[in-house]
Amino acid sequence: MKYKTFLEKTSLDAEEVLGLAWGTLIDDPPEQFIRLPRPPMLMIDRVELIEHDGPRGRIIAERDVRVDDWFFQCHFGGDPVQPGCLGVDAVWQLIGLYCGLRGGTGSGRALGCKEVEFSGQIRPYDSVVRYEVTIRRYTQLKAGGTSVAIGTGRVLVDGEHIYTIKDAKVGLFDGIAYPDYPRRSANSTGGIMGR
Repeated sequence: MKYKTFLEKTSLDAEEVLGLAWGTLIDDPPEQFIRLPRPPMLMIDRVELIEHDGPRGRIIAERDVRVDDWFFQCHFGGDPVQPGCLGVDAVWQLIGLYCGLRGGTGSGRALGCKEVEFSGQIRPYDSVVRYEVTIRRYTQLKAGGTSVAIGTGRVLVDGEHIYTIKDAKVGLFDGIAYPDYPRRSANSTGGIMGR
């Protein structure tokens, strides 16, 4: 797929989501094209809806629950449940993807959220997790190679609303990728960004 076509997408199927994670979806990507986590950290199977109107928008995705998901094997023995933090991460993944779909480039980083509320859980015999994110602000600073989006996410399992993540924030930043891992190089150590 061409980059121009990617920017016009209103949904992404499973093959396209995996193509983004593996870096094979776009034939002519910008120099610092976005990345999604690869499985098993990829928490999205398909993106059902992508909408934007000025600085606002929406992105909705789903993930099929699998009885043998890696996290059920270790969280917890005798009490398998999907860690709530993975639902929060899925919302961050979607906000980063939204930035890329709006033309932002660079590596995505979660920048926080205001409030997280859990009122339910995801178990091995649930069917589908749905992530609904309303973007309240998207900003692109082309001169600095940065874009930021803030949105509120709702996580549903089989139609029941079980988590809310308020004002989740993600930024895309040029120049921080570490493509030569595991070798030591300029970006091989962390700490405060911008040093």
